[in-house]
Amino acid sequence: MGICIAVCGNFLISISLNIQKYTHVRQSQRETKPYYTSRLWWCGILLMGLGELGNFAAYGFAPASLIAPLGCVSVIMSVVISVVFLKETLRASDILGGALALTGTYFLVTFAPRSSPHVTANMVERSLVSWTFLIYFMFELILFAILMYLYKCRNVKHIVIMMILVALLASGTVISVKAVSGMITETIRGSHLQLTYPIFYIMFIIMVTSCAFQIKFLNQAMKMFDATEIVPINYVFFTASAVVAGILFYEEFYGLSLIYYIMFAIGCLLAFTGVFLIARARPRIKMDRVFSMGQIPGKSSTDKMQPQSDDSKYGKLGSKLTCNSGIQQDEP
Repeated sequence: MGICIAVCGNFLISISLNIQKYTHVRQSQRETKPYYTSRLWWCGILLMGLGELGNFAAYGFAPASLIAPLGCVSVIMSVVISVVFLKETLRASDILGGALALTGTYFLVTFAPRSSPHVTANMVERSLVSWTFLIYFMFELILFAILMYLYKCRNVKHIVIMMILVALLASGTVISVKAVSGMITETIRGSHLQLTYPIFYIMFIIMVTSCAFQIKFLNQAMKMFDATEIVPINYVFFTASAVVAGILFYEEFYGLSLIYYIMFAIGCLLAFTGVFLIARARPRIKMDRVFSMGQIPGKSSTDKMQPQSDDSKYGKLGSKLTCNSGIQQDEP
């Protein structure tokens, strides 16, 4: 159920991204009313919200180490939708990247943990004070402080530093999102009321705060680097942080044989490679034609993620890949 919800959620998000991109391009051509006055744009936002809600719910039914890598589904579907409806050219690297990403997704689904532990308030409290998580948390805290010193005090604006900062925050987001979603799921199932425990509200605050800072750092990166660099790097780092968090905090791979670890790692590697190929050297959309909803002109560009990286209104897909947990939305 968690896999189905996550796939459907990412499918809705891919539709939303293309609707928003179409609206931005159309409004930029016509230079009339702002794009946020368009009903079509708000339909895209609604679909984005439904998709993110689905991703949030998926964490309550499936392991975090499985839900996070499924974010590549939105990238693959974005290719298909852009080619079919926006008449964008399909490149050979898109076909190869999609095939690799689909193969990797199959391995992830096949060799991921088959079940997720029931997330309760007592379980979350025990995990927070476990020595494995405390060591992991201290390592992340020290690394985050060092990177912030380099970024703020030494003015080191390297893309890897920016993406690691986002990934470190994403680790806290994944842990808190699964905790909140899992406790809500347990409450709905009627096994035990979880919303009366203070840890639920603590994790909710961590979820909102970490996601807000993720979006902040991601938007800063969008202003300095091209989206074709940010999207694959951010996907890799986010997925890696989510898998590590799931292993250390929720012990999702506990009891599995070594072959599961190896095949799951191969699946992640294939998915990472596929996303890199899809996003690699993607040209920008040329805004030289006015078109209406009924007549979409063909374009030689295949930029389905970020037509102009220095324009904040094209930051949707990057934000999505950062917060696959289901609660993020970039500012338009």
